[in-house]
Amino acid sequence: MIHPTAIIHPKARLGAGIQIGPYAVIDADVELGAGCILGPYVYITGVTKIGAGNRFHAASVIGDAPQDLKYKDVPTRLRIGDNNVFREHTTVHRSTKPDEETTIGSNNFIMSNAHIAHNCRIGNHVILANGTLLAGHVEVQDRAFISGNCVVHQFCRIGTLAMLQGGSAISQDVPPFTMAHNGLNTLSGLNTVGLRRANIPPEERLELRKLYKFLFRSGRNLRPALVEAKGQFTGPAVKVFLDFIAAAKRGVCSDPGKHPMLEED
Repeated sequence: MIHPTAIIHPKARLGAGIQIGPYAVIDADVELGAGCILGPYVYITGVTKIGAGNRFHAASVIGDAPQDLKYKDVPTRLRIGDNNVFREHTTVHRSTKPDEETTIGSNNFIMSNAHIAHNCRIGNHVILANGTLLAGHVEVQDRAFISGNCVVHQFCRIGTLAMLQGGSAISQDVPPFTMAHNGLNTLSGLNTVGLRRANIPPEERLELRKLYKFLFRSGRNLRPALVEAKGQFTGPAVKVFLDFIAAAKRGVCSDPGKHPMLEED
């Protein structure tokens, strides 16, 4: 089902059962998997490989050139998995260099006017709400939730099951399972609702809560506290948390104090 006004390069590779709406444009080096649906005015370009069952709403732009002054107008890459939704006016840019790529996993929900810059790595089951802006080389791990109008600085990492409240400004890493409070690099506790929905066992949730308080609310310096914590906390979720912080290169968001309204019941 291809609308007669759509413009599709003869070299583009299209899977079975694709629907392409009015005035959509697909360039030569694009590969679209089976069952993808493109709304009106969708533009897909670059060396872009897209899996099955993805849906692109009106005027989304996928695989365009990176907004990077180092980019030299060469063919660079974007890879997208399966069953993602890209709402209207979303933009996803391909990588800066040919030997790199921007990657998006599967089952993600990218809402209107969100922007995913060059060389970002998005995991699976991620939600980016309206107006989310991810700069270059940002990593968003599985099942993270980034609320409306959040901005994330280049090279930052958002850990698995982390949640950013609306309007958060992030220029350091957000650890897994935590909540970023609206403001600059501010944590406000654990994402307790997300942990329960992800079926993290109660004993692991309790250990995470103790670890969080040990690292962020005990008055200790983070790096020495991290070394000390490795000898005291041993659960699988805790290991994910500690390994993430140990690998931080931009620093880690901090908790300036308790937020009673956000405490676990």
